Amino acid sequence: MGASFSALFIDQDGVSSSSPCLGDLPESCVASIIQHLDPPEICKLAKLNRAFSAASWADFVWESKLPPNYHILVHKILGFVPQNLGKRDIYTRLCRPNTFDGGTKKVWLHKSTGGVCMSISSKGLQITGIDDRRYWNHIPTNESRFHSIAYLRQIWWFEVNGEVEFPFPVGTYSVFFRLQLGRAWGFGRGICDPEQVHGWDIKPVRFQLWTSGDKHSTWECSLSEAGKWFHYHVGDFNVENPSSSTKIKLSMSQIDCTHTKGGLCLDSVVICPSAFRERLEHKGFLKCTKPCCRMLHSI
Repeated sequence: MGASFSALFIDQDGVSSSSPCLGDLPESCVASIIQHLDPPEICKLAKLNRAFSAASWADFVWESKLPPNYHILVHKILGFVPQNLGKRDIYTRLCRPNTFDGGTKKVWLHKSTGGVCMSISSKGLQITGIDDRRYWNHIPTNESRFHSIAYLRQIWWFEVNGEVEFPFPVGTYSVFFRLQLGRAWGFGRGICDPEQVHGWDIKPVRFQLWTSGDKHSTWECSLSEAGKWFHYHVGDFNVENPSSSTKIKLSMSQIDCTHTKGGLCLDSVVICPSAFRERLEHKGFLKCTKPCCRMLHSI
C-alpha cells in the first residue's frame, strides 16, 4: 500500500509532482492518510512538501506505530520517560540498538513493523568453562552486534544457559542462538578457519526453552555447514499481558562425555517476533527446521 500511495505523488524520474492541489491538503487530512503507512514510507513522503513534512510529525501518527506498552519499554530501556519528546522522536530512539544490563543486552524496534527485537551477547550467558582459556576464548570481531564472540576450542561438557525478564508487547516471539562452526578471525568479515571443528556430527545439540507459566519445549538439532552464521531455533513463546515482564530461560547443551567437540563460535541469543522466521529462512540463515531436527516434547 505504501509504495502504491507514494507513487501517486512521485513520477518515474523520482521528481515530486507539480500538482497545485497537493500542497494545499490540510495537515490533519494528510496525517490521517499517512498513519496507515509503514514508517519508512511516512519518512519518504515527508520530503514531498511542507504539508507532508509537518503531518509526518503528528503524535497520533507515530503513537499508532509504537507498541501499546511503549511507556514501559522507554523506562526499561532508557531509564527515564522523556517529557519533551514527540512520538516520532521516541520511535526513532527505540529503533536504535539500545544497550542495557551492563552492555550484555541490546533491544530495538524493527523500523518497518515496530516489532520488539532483542539480542543477548555471549558475555550475558552462563557458559560452562568460559573462564578457562583451554576451552573458551573471547574474540573481537565486527561480525557481532557486540563486537565480541565466544569461541569454543574444545570441551567435553558443552552447556550454555541464559535467562531474561523483559516487558515484551503482546505477540508471539521466537528465540534463536546465533552460531557459526569454524573460528572467526578478528575484523575480517567472512574469514573462517574450520580446522578445529569436530564432534558435532556425532550427537545432536539439545535446545531448551522455559517460559512464564511453566511452559517448556525441547529440540534436538545437528550443527552443520562451517563458515556461515546461522540462527538455530530454540523455541517460541506467547505474551498476553504487556503490563508485566515475561521471564524466559533457555539452554543449549551437548553433554555426552564420550567425545570432545570444538571449533564453535557463539555470538548471541536473538529474540524477535515469530513473523521474522520466514525472513531468516528465505535468506538461508535459519537452522533447526525440518528435516534436520526433531522436537522431543512441548508442555
